[in-house]
Amino acid sequence: MKKVDPQRHAVRMAHKQKIMTERIAAADKEQGVLLVLTGPGKGKSSSGFGMLARALGHGMKVGVVQFIKGKFQTGEEAFFRQLPGVEYHVMGEGYTWDTQDRERDINAAEAAWAEAGRMLADDSYELVLLDELNIALRHEYLNLDRVLDDLQGRPAMQHVIVTGRHAPEALIELADTVTEMKVVKHAFKEQGIKAQKGVEL
Repeated sequence: MKKVDPQRHAVRMAHKQKIMTERIAAADKEQGVLLVLTGPGKGKSSSGFGMLARALGHGMKVGVVQFIKGKFQTGEEAFFRQLPGVEYHVMGEGYTWDTQDRERDINAAEAAWAEAGRMLADDSYELVLLDELNIALRHEYLNLDRVLDDLQGRPAMQHVIVTGRHAPEALIELADTVTEMKVVKHAFKEQGIKAQKGVEL
């Protein structure tokens, strides 16, 4: 490892500290944030549930609506459903290739959005996680304009996290923060390792 000059490092860090202090001081708006977690890589739902845990640590009331994962129980459902301050709805019918029934998938997505819309209209929910909503939007199980209107019309201080591959451009434009997960390596796809409890690939 290359030896770093301690004095040069201290100068660089002092410069970085000044920039960050100025950025923090300039960021004076307080509002609910819309985050979109998308892309082909693993970790979108995991990141969303990490933020859910963070919100609960602050004593916030949270809501979860899962749009696709419905046929199997996940570790996050088993954990978060039992906690106070969490309203949890698993509304999907399973993966789209499992159901093979578009009308059934549309009905499930509509029922899920009824729950989501109720939460988005209620300022007692401080954070709402819409897990795999992007998949429902990609397959046009829901009306995109209606979804965007409900997201835009939510209470001013409510945070919303939307997960799933293939986030539509209009949602990306509306969002405050967008992260795209990238695949570098994947145990299931490349090595045939089945999903394991705890990491649930």
